[in-house]
Amino acid sequence: MMHKVALIGSGNTFFKDEGIGLYAVKYLKENYRFEPMVEIVDGGTLGFKLMPLLQEFDHVVIANAASDDTKDSGTISCKTAHEFLEGALIKKTANEVEIAEMLQICSLSESMAEVTLISIVPEDIISVEVALSQTLQECWSAYINTICTQLKALEVTLSRKEEGMDLEEVLDIFSNPSMALSKGF
Repeated sequence: MMHKVALIGSGNTFFKDEGIGLYAVKYLKENYRFEPMVEIVDGGTLGFKLMPLLQEFDHVVIANAASDDTKDSGTISCKTAHEFLEGALIKKTANEVEIAEMLQICSLSESMAEVTLISIVPEDIISVEVALSQTLQECWSAYINTICTQLKALEVTLSRKEEGMDLEEVLDIFSNPSMALSKGF
């Protein structure tokens, strides 16, 4: 039986490392083909507006930055919605608060997707800059590989496109709104 899978990038690109989930899903969209198709969503800071996706799809993977003062910047975690909600949540951004609240509300529903959050601990979510800290740049490949591994576990086959984008090109798209519109998310 084929599962409907959505990959949601969550975060705010205006606050440096907080945008990594958005950068990651754009990078994957530009560099890979997915079979069966994966719905790729720029979740940005939509929070509660993403709730219908948690009921429409069988599996939802959310890529984001998640604060955790007990772990070093660049630490990657892969958690189910239940594990995420049961853990000690350190919510430093409105986006983190909204994701947690959305998952709590949806968990009361009879039909909720199996949700996996692939989070990375940010170093800088204060600077107003479309960029990644040096630490998160160094962890970029590991973060992308973790997302790919999760998609493969959901029986999604990934094949690399001949033409693609590197991280710098993805950051350029987000820092230049007219380019972002012409390239589409």
